[in-house]
Amino acid sequence: MSASAADGPVRVLLVDDQHLVRSGFRVILEVEDDIEVVGEAADGERAVAMASALRPDVVLMDVEMPVLDGLAATRRITGDGAEETPAVLILTTFDRDDYLFASLRAGASGFLLKNGTPEDLVDAVRVVARGEGLIAPAVTRRVISTFARPGVVPPDPRHDAAISELTPREREVLALVARGSSNVEIATVLHVGEATVKTHVSRVLAKLGLRDRVQAVIFAYEHGVVRPGG
Repeated sequence: MSASAADGPVRVLLVDDQHLVRSGFRVILEVEDDIEVVGEAADGERAVAMASALRPDVVLMDVEMPVLDGLAATRRITGDGAEETPAVLILTTFDRDDYLFASLRAGASGFLLKNGTPEDLVDAVRVVARGEGLIAPAVTRRVISTFARPGVVPPDPRHDAAISELTPREREVLALVARGSSNVEIATVLHVGEATVKTHVSRVLAKLGLRDRVQAVIFAYEHGVVRPGG
C-alpha cells in the first residue's frame, strides 16, 4: 500500500475503453469519502502512462481494450521498478479462468466481475488498497484446482532460497494463507492474536517479494509449500 492510501483517500485510476462504464464506476466511487478518482484512461497504453504520472493507489483495469490490453498494461504497471506501484484490480465481463490466472500472474491484486454490486466494487478497492489482495474463496478454490491438475508438479521448496529464509512459523502461516484462511482463522489455528498473524503475513510477503495474499497463494502452490489435498 502506498503512503497516500494510508494518509488520505484511496486514489483510483479508472481504465476501460467504454466511457459509460468509466462514468458509472466514477459515480459509484466518488460518493465515498475515503476514495478519490484521480484519472481515466481508455486503453492500456494510456493507463501505463497515467499510472506512472499520477501514482494512484489502485488501478481498476479492464482486460479487453485497444492499443494495449489490460493484462499487458498490468505487467508494465506492476513491474515498472518504482518503489511504490499501484495495486491493480482487474474488472471484466468475462468469467474466464485464462483471464483470472493471467491477471494474477501479471501482478494484479484482485479479480472482479462487472456484474457485481456497487458495494462489491467499493469493498474491493479498499481491500487491495490495504495491500491485502482480493482473494475470495472462489478464487482460492480455482487456484488450487489448477495446481491439482495432472502433470502439475511444483518444484521442491528446499531448492528455493527465498523460502529457506522463512521461519517455521512463517512457513506455517504461508501454508494457511494458501488454503484461503483469513487472519482470524489463522489466529485461531495457531493460538495467537490477530495482530501477530498480520505481522507474520507482512514478513512472509516481504521476504518472498510478494505484493499480497493472492500472489502468496500462487507462490505457495508453485513452490510446493502446500500441495493440493495435502
